[in-house]
Amino acid sequence: MNLPNKLTVLRVVLVPFFVAALLINFTGHIWVALALFAIASITDWFDGKIARRDGLVTDFGKFLDPLADKMLVTSALICFAAGGWCDAAAVIIIIAREFMVSGLRMVTANEGVVVAAGIWGKLKTAFTMIAIIAIMCIEGFVGHSSTVFLISEILIWISVLFTVISGGIYLKTYWAYIDPNK
Repeated sequence: MNLPNKLTVLRVVLVPFFVAALLINFTGHIWVALALFAIASITDWFDGKIARRDGLVTDFGKFLDPLADKMLVTSALICFAAGGWCDAAAVIIIIAREFMVSGLRMVTANEGVVVAAGIWGKLKTAFTMIAIIAIMCIEGFVGHSSTVFLISEILIWISVLFTVISGGIYLKTYWAYIDPNK
């Protein structure tokens, strides 16, 4: 297994530890969760950069990388909604888009077409990861309050905007594969 794939696997392995650190109330748990999430997020940047630079792009990586991103981000958002840190409706929209794009990838794969991550999908993932890190920092430093919730909501709904835009672009680009009139 090459280095980029090992980094992707590490991201998957970190998810349950991140969730446990976020949900189990112990001294400094938010900071431990933040560190784990940040490490996992950084592996996302490095695995792709190394794979492209060194010609190590594999089918395994193409499969697992977006799955690892979805596992990490949706786990964080579900925990945030459960903890009252953000609106569950925003989380549902983000998760629905992830299912839609995953389904689209399955349908196009049957036709031999790979749905590569576009710039809007990458922006969506990057902004959402940054928003999650920012929300954990604010919660860690300030604690939960109505002002903190408002800031969290603004960040999450900006993520939703990127999510909807990128989802719409994927649908428009690959509509021919799912057109109900076909």
